[in-house]
Amino acid sequence: MKSIIHRANTRGHANHGWLDSYHSFSFAGYYDPQRMNFGMLRVLNDDVVKPGMGFGTHPHRDMEIISIPLKGALSHKDSMGNKRSIEVGEVQAMSAGTGITHSEFNDSHTDDVNFLQLWIIPEAQGVEPRYFQKEFDESGRNNQFQTLVSPLKNPVDGSLLINQHASIKMVDLEEGKELNYDYNSGSGVYYFLIDGGVTVDGETLNKRDAIGIWDTSQSKIKATKLSKLLAIDVPMN
Repeated sequence: MKSIIHRANTRGHANHGWLDSYHSFSFAGYYDPQRMNFGMLRVLNDDVVKPGMGFGTHPHRDMEIISIPLKGALSHKDSMGNKRSIEVGEVQAMSAGTGITHSEFNDSHTDDVNFLQLWIIPEAQGVEPRYFQKEFDESGRNNQFQTLVSPLKNPVDGSLLINQHASIKMVDLEEGKELNYDYNSGSGVYYFLIDGGVTVDGETLNKRDAIGIWDTSQSKIKATKLSKLLAIDVPMN
């Protein structure tokens, strides 16, 4: 087994006033050659956007982009004609492919928006752009992993689809609960603790800590308190 630990307080940080952002991997003005990616996971940003503020229209291409609101609602508009609000309990997945533009704003006049945005390097470039959005029933992740995102070529029923052999899963664990995670050959898992406290293969994680694990067949997870955990399963090469 191989592993790498990223503590919450070691992430890159940029506070622009309207945006307070923590970067698990090198992004924008934050650069660390030791933290460029975890396998095909290129970006994991933990963003707080102030009321009435947001990201103006900007382009993307050849990237799988997943957004997961944790607090508030994020308004989205893109060049594919989608104009939606993404709320807590929902997940958005876009294949930028040959190219898209989009904007993201906090339309609330009073409340912050906090969301995670992940970029996964695609299996193939130049695909037709796609957009998916769905609300997930939180009871489906009570002490078990709920698949939010899965590969277009090997889909899991009810999940959003991306152009890579990768998956994103979430679990809400009660204190003392244990479960195992089985690995696919050639893949690793980046565990990001949204809230609570867990141990993963004996390593203690607190809120916003992460551990990446690969070259193993199974990990053992135990909650030391009520917890919400994200498991990002990606090819390592």
